[in-house]
Amino acid sequence: MIYFSDFFEVDENIIEDYGAFNISLINDLPLFIDPFLLFGGKKRDYLELHEEILKYLKFLKGKSEKGIYNIAQIKSWYLFPEVKQNWFGYSMVGNSGSGLGYKFGKSLSSNLHRIFDDLGNEKITMSSHLEKTSLFEIGIGRDNISDFTVNLIKKYLLQYTEKFAQMYVADNQKKVIKVNKVYFDYDFERWMPKDFVLPFWDDDYVLLTPKDILTKDENWINSNDLRANFEKICTSIPNDQLREEIFNYFRKRIPPKVNHQKPSQKELTKAILKTLRQFPEIINQYIKIKEENKQGARSISEIMVKQVEEIFVNHVQTLVEHLKGTTNFYNNNPVGSYEETHQRIKFLKSVIEDKDGYKLFYIKGEPIKREQDLQIMFRLTWFATSYDIIPEANAGRGPVDYVISKGANDKTLAEFKLASNKKLKQNLAKQVEVYKKAHDTDLGFKVILYFNDKEFKTVNRILKELNLENREDIVLIDAGKKESASNVKLFQL
Repeated sequence: MIYFSDFFEVDENIIEDYGAFNISLINDLPLFIDPFLLFGGKKRDYLELHEEILKYLKFLKGKSEKGIYNIAQIKSWYLFPEVKQNWFGYSMVGNSGSGLGYKFGKSLSSNLHRIFDDLGNEKITMSSHLEKTSLFEIGIGRDNISDFTVNLIKKYLLQYTEKFAQMYVADNQKKVIKVNKVYFDYDFERWMPKDFVLPFWDDDYVLLTPKDILTKDENWINSNDLRANFEKICTSIPNDQLREEIFNYFRKRIPPKVNHQKPSQKELTKAILKTLRQFPEIINQYIKIKEENKQGARSISEIMVKQVEEIFVNHVQTLVEHLKGTTNFYNNNPVGSYEETHQRIKFLKSVIEDKDGYKLFYIKGEPIKREQDLQIMFRLTWFATSYDIIPEANAGRGPVDYVISKGANDKTLAEFKLASNKKLKQNLAKQVEVYKKAHDTDLGFKVILYFNDKEFKTVNRILKELNLENREDIVLIDAGKKESASNVKLFQL
């Protein structure tokens, strides 16, 4: 069992018709809520949620303007645990994250009145947006925005899940839960708890999330996009005088050419950031452009969610069913962490190379090169095991993707790398032995995924230079397209 539909014995089509994502209850999946999809959504509920977020920001801004943000108030108004029960994020194993800490609260409380100087009185944009906080260099990133959004709309997610549970989840699989920080009481200026009937598994409740407010990789409004389109955004500013002042200021922040060399990307980025601080109108113009393309936000979101479904739900389900039906992969007959790990790696290699499994890494014919994809797939194959699978374990000398263990004396390490990783040689040369010493084990595997002949030759050259050829603990997997298998059903024997 991996997914919500498995654990709660609900047909996948029912979850799909309800509009929710069929989450994994083994591992977080790399999706998050984009608050712009509330503003740009077509449902009245979403627009009301967007307004609720703005209402809370206005409350915080009022406090920020008065300079009231002591430690107790920051903890009360800004600090939230990660809502791990939705099973989204970037955790390698399980669903635990760090949540919103004091650093986030202090940074936002100190800058809120400056960032949202026109909150409720917007002249350029249609509305204000929580994501605006990530466009300033104040240490607030995508994960902070996502965690804050989930907490601010948690009441809606709880009601959404409760309604589903009442209709489709068996009585013995749901429970009345008193959930903390559900809604904000503006009279008492504090977050209040509330009871809900929710799906219950492994000593915790589970949250469902509508697919149409989810996305992957970046919010629709994000700093990378702003910097990448900086000159285009500035050109679109209608005020001629302001536009010329911006470009003049920007050009003066770029170091002079040396030997006719163009400025580096680092130099350009530095000049852009200085210009944004000087002319915050650029940020408002950027948000205005993004607001005018609500359909683009919805379309990108739909594509991203389908990608995650295809890779981590559909493909993995097919893989697991094949492993259960045709192999002894899940027999509870442990042979030691090294051999168990080796068996899984070898089988994944066989599936990817010989049984059309390479399609796991392609969307619309294009390769999706992310080490994390292979790491999560590897983890999902361990759902029925007596071993401990510890992610990103850091014993003081550097992290490793996984430590597979059973007790203190049976440990095996596993790392997954792309052949295109620029630090592959450095990693192979130094880090493996350091990791092994740090985790008190002499056993470990390196799995390297390559997509074409050029990458294959590069990896082999590196292995030869390091005298690491023909080693059992270094496994190369070919994820390149196999033309002869183009019409073969996925994983068909």
